[in-house]
Amino acid sequence: MKLSSKIVLIFIVLLISAKQYAQHHSKMVVELNSEKKTVLVNQQLTFFNETNDTLKTIVLNDWNNAYSNKNTPLAKRFSDEFYRGFHLAKEQERGSTTDLVISNTKNKILLWQRPEKNPDYIILQLQEQLLPQQKLIVNLSYESKIPSDKFTRYGYGENGNFTLKNWYLTPARYENHIFISNSNNNLDDIANANTNFEIKLKIPNPLVATTDLESTNSKISNGFVTYELSGNNRTDFNLTIEPNSNFVVFKNEAVEVATDLKDNKLNDIQKAIVIDRIVNYTKDLIGDYPYNKIVVSQVNYERNPFYGLNQLPSFLSPFPDEFIYEIKFLKTYLNEFLKSSLHLDPRKDNWIYDGIQVYAMMKYIDEHYPDTKMIGSASKIKLLKSFNLAKIDFNGQYSYFYMLMARRNLDQPLGNPKNTLIKFNEQIASKYRAGLSIRFLDDYLQNNTVQHSIGQFYKKDKISQVSRFDFEFILKENSKKDISWFFNTVIDSRAIIDYKFSKVTKTKDSITFSVINKTGAPIPIPIYGTKKGEIVFKQWLDIEECDSTFTISRGNIDKLVLNLKNEVPEYNLRNNWRKLDGFFPNNRPVKFAFMKDLEDPYYNQILYVPSLGYNLYDGITPGLRLHNKTILEKPFIFDINPSYSTKSNNLSGSAVFVVNQNFRNTILYNARYSISGSYFHYAEDATYLRLNPSLQLRIRQPNFRDNRKQLISFRQVIVNKEQSLIALNDSPSNYSVFDARYINTKTEVTNHFNFATNVQIAGKFGKITSEIEYRKLFEDNRQINLRFYAGAFLYNRTKSDFFSFALDRPTDYLFDYNYLGRSENAGLFSQQYIIAEGGFKSKIASPFANRWITSFNASYSIWNWIEAYGDIGIIKSEFKNGKFVYDSGIRLNLVTDYFELYFPVYSNNGWEISQNNYNEKIRFIFTFSPKTLINLFNRKWF
Repeated sequence: MKLSSKIVLIFIVLLISAKQYAQHHSKMVVELNSEKKTVLVNQQLTFFNETNDTLKTIVLNDWNNAYSNKNTPLAKRFSDEFYRGFHLAKEQERGSTTDLVISNTKNKILLWQRPEKNPDYIILQLQEQLLPQQKLIVNLSYESKIPSDKFTRYGYGENGNFTLKNWYLTPARYENHIFISNSNNNLDDIANANTNFEIKLKIPNPLVATTDLESTNSKISNGFVTYELSGNNRTDFNLTIEPNSNFVVFKNEAVEVATDLKDNKLNDIQKAIVIDRIVNYTKDLIGDYPYNKIVVSQVNYERNPFYGLNQLPSFLSPFPDEFIYEIKFLKTYLNEFLKSSLHLDPRKDNWIYDGIQVYAMMKYIDEHYPDTKMIGSASKIKLLKSFNLAKIDFNGQYSYFYMLMARRNLDQPLGNPKNTLIKFNEQIASKYRAGLSIRFLDDYLQNNTVQHSIGQFYKKDKISQVSRFDFEFILKENSKKDISWFFNTVIDSRAIIDYKFSKVTKTKDSITFSVINKTGAPIPIPIYGTKKGEIVFKQWLDIEECDSTFTISRGNIDKLVLNLKNEVPEYNLRNNWRKLDGFFPNNRPVKFAFMKDLEDPYYNQILYVPSLGYNLYDGITPGLRLHNKTILEKPFIFDINPSYSTKSNNLSGSAVFVVNQNFRNTILYNARYSISGSYFHYAEDATYLRLNPSLQLRIRQPNFRDNRKQLISFRQVIVNKEQSLIALNDSPSNYSVFDARYINTKTEVTNHFNFATNVQIAGKFGKITSEIEYRKLFEDNRQINLRFYAGAFLYNRTKSDFFSFALDRPTDYLFDYNYLGRSENAGLFSQQYIIAEGGFKSKIASPFANRWITSFNASYSIWNWIEAYGDIGIIKSEFKNGKFVYDSGIRLNLVTDYFELYFPVYSNNGWEISQNNYNEKIRFIFTFSPKTLINLFNRKWF
């Protein structure tokens, strides 16, 4: 060995040793009180300034204190995602860090503070500046109150378990001359500095502790079990305490695995085979795990599950039990492996963790289950074989989950910080796109360039603190091509990718073609030639080649296809192919499919599904719905639903045709052009036909997580009604109303605000209205609901109250409301309540106003979902004085806006509760639409 090589080797060894030595050291004595759900901590922290900066303060992460009240960033995150459990929880169920005292080695108390808006980290004021390469020793004592695990799955459980995470104080990561002060947003992305831990853990006997730290000794004394734990070069660790341990330990040459992943149908030998295969696969792909132990827990899997059909109950699952366990373990093991051993800023550089994880999972499936389909064994069922869903490979689902958000125009740049992502992006779409993108780069560069770069990057992390820029540098160094586009476009922008053929000409011997980049995103694209579905050739078109003309040998090719295997996460695959035989090169045959399917780029899909509706006059209305709505949004949608009215014995139904236009880089993100029509009965003896051409403009905030939504709509409502001899309401037979509306709404668990204003213009009337709604959930868990409504006629030449403002039951001349019996004046169906116009619940005599109306509606919680309500208002009609109206009663707010009951007590009618036929005065809200109810549960994701 040359002398220079020896010097380099010695230098590297010394550098690694220095890195291991020059770290923070945390020595803790910890005692768990299982009854009080607290952990008493005495901690000696040695802070080593391994930076080149002189420090005046130190930031300590204290994420356990994020559970301390209802106004922390964590609490606001829960509210933003419509989770009520934390706000409604009892005080003893929340966590906190209390009785904190920090002193130096001379027992002198040091000053510290929590930022008012961020109580989950601590800023420690230093008495003297801490110079580079100097260390500071401080002593801390505090009590950590452990929260209930029902909020995040971390904390204490009802079965006596403790899953402890982020319960202790530790130095924050220092990067680019600042401490990274991330608040707890329930994202598992705490940015801790590398620290050596030495812990003496004391827990009541017979509780058992499971951890990925080294356990050097344990002993039982005076009813307690004491563990001596240690771990070097750690940013975090797992600690689970149980009455009886559910963890099983598996060992191989690489690492010791402790896991409690649930699967009662596999024996330990089957699990051991799966675990050994995954451990060795990860080692070969990424590198050696730097610690001796790793914990793969059910809790960690449940926090980040594999979203797909493998989550179905076992009696429905189309996958073998061993495969499901393997996928669960693979995902959780990779997540723990990377988060424990690759020390990035997990909020800012999260896409690297996700990208490597999903890339590794896709390669694993390619190697071990190349023939597995997205729906598993269900793809072999004859009834499903015609579905595109049954043809997609298992790895194909990643692209569809990403495209689900891209087609909604809700995708976000992969390089965005994790806390800025919509929940569906954070949990699913962005994760999958990160993996797809790394896989795409790997396919483009060839020769295992990406895999080699990942291993090189992983090794670099063992020597120095790394970031995204180190990963970028290594990839560029190892690539023979310029890949700046990958980071500028794929990672740091939300530019969509869409290529198509410009023209294709052919002779007997050659094919000449050119490709157009529709969106201008500078991304290479692969082109394939196929013969009867078999690949004849493949070639990557580099960025500068994409607008060029190519001539290739004809051979026996019958089809040219761009991005055949979807290596590039492309927005639209329907324009990616050209047939070389036949008169219509892109003619797509019509394909019928039952219920729902994935988009098939080679067919025009028409989906059919039985439908069932109901109203009082048509009765039950079975029908057959024909539409082209696949799982992904489309630029053009049709939905035709002819039905049969069993009560009137005639045809009815509805139809809608929609054109969607997305705008990528403006706050106006979507325009929706549509025309819809419906034909039903509005009375037992009369039908109506409604046509509704409309334009909707949707506006969102630059911050995608902001729940504020704005809508501007313009429409012309054209109604043709048969005259009824039963419903004598003097309504006109034919009319047309122009309607312009603006809506601004922002809603979450603790606050809801909605403002709407509306202008209507018709031949005989014009009116303007405004409505404000406000809902607030207070810290004592009581809720107030306020609504103000005002409307006035600009002109009114009508001779009836059909178009007038109504106090309690609008006539709904635009047919917007889902009345079950819209013409009923008595009986159960007349008691259906719609929150509109006056918003009154009691039926007041002379409830219409043909000049103007104002009303104020309020309700307040009495106990849980029982509320008291009250309404007041003034209505004014022509030639009459203004009339003051009021009512009050009890509201059962079972599911807000979806299922509610109203019991009138006192109003202009007197004491209604003591009057005859009181049961006919009770009002109800009931939403029958499954789509509306699904949106109620899905809103936290989007």
